[in-house]
Amino acid sequence: MNDMRTLERAVEQTENKISARDVQVWYGDKHAIKDVNVDILDKTVTAFIGPSGCGKSTFLRCLNRMNDTIDISRVEGKIMLDGEDIYDRRVDPVQLRARVGMVFQKPNPFPKSIFDNVAYGPRIHGLARNRAELDEIVERSLRGAALWNEVKDRLQDPGTGLSGGQQQRLCIARAVATQPEVLLMDEPCSALDPIATGQVEELIDQLRAEFSVVIVTHSMQQAARVSQKTAFFHLGNLVEYGSTDDIFTNPRDPRTESYISGRIG
Repeated sequence: MNDMRTLERAVEQTENKISARDVQVWYGDKHAIKDVNVDILDKTVTAFIGPSGCGKSTFLRCLNRMNDTIDISRVEGKIMLDGEDIYDRRVDPVQLRARVGMVFQKPNPFPKSIFDNVAYGPRIHGLARNRAELDEIVERSLRGAALWNEVKDRLQDPGTGLSGGQQQRLCIARAVATQPEVLLMDEPCSALDPIATGQVEELIDQLRAEFSVVIVTHSMQQAARVSQKTAFFHLGNLVEYGSTDDIFTNPRDPRTESYISGRIG
């Protein structure tokens, strides 16, 4: 029996990509995140849902230390990536963000060519030894973002000239080009039309074969479609976390049930 428990714990540890313990975030005097404890699994899409201002994007930005860029922010607690504390002083945030990529709410391609948008990360991180390897990374990343066939004949055109949905997929290609282990997405479809949204959602489902994907979404329908795990945030607290099916069909906390049914939010 003890051997079985040990095995279960070992399996659980190998599945956890990110573990957060007692995480607190302040913006000046505002206590934005309170005592968050959560394990985020590898090769899984995890959705963060909750009303506007509930802390879901703030917590997402903790996972690659984007809050470091805000002078008045302060983060306490532990966030472990593969067992290493990402807030340890020895951790270089730039290197961390190569391992934990991010896609933002509005598509934000660099004012460069399509090729240079994708090549930017591999260049600064020294991932390609020569032009042939760089070409290979760019093609692989654009294929991974389901964009290659649409842009392969115009790689030197500006990325800003693409449609909104194509720009967001270009930003996903740029994020995966550094071969991250985790991909964070902060409402990646909120600026897109329904067709482009469907393309990005299909892409998210494909990406989880390679990455741990964490998505913040204001759309419960989207969370239900794309995620296997869901975390519900309310007033800075992580109220409930579990399988997406359970959260949406059998929530344990009355606040979750109220949000899912539309009574709060």
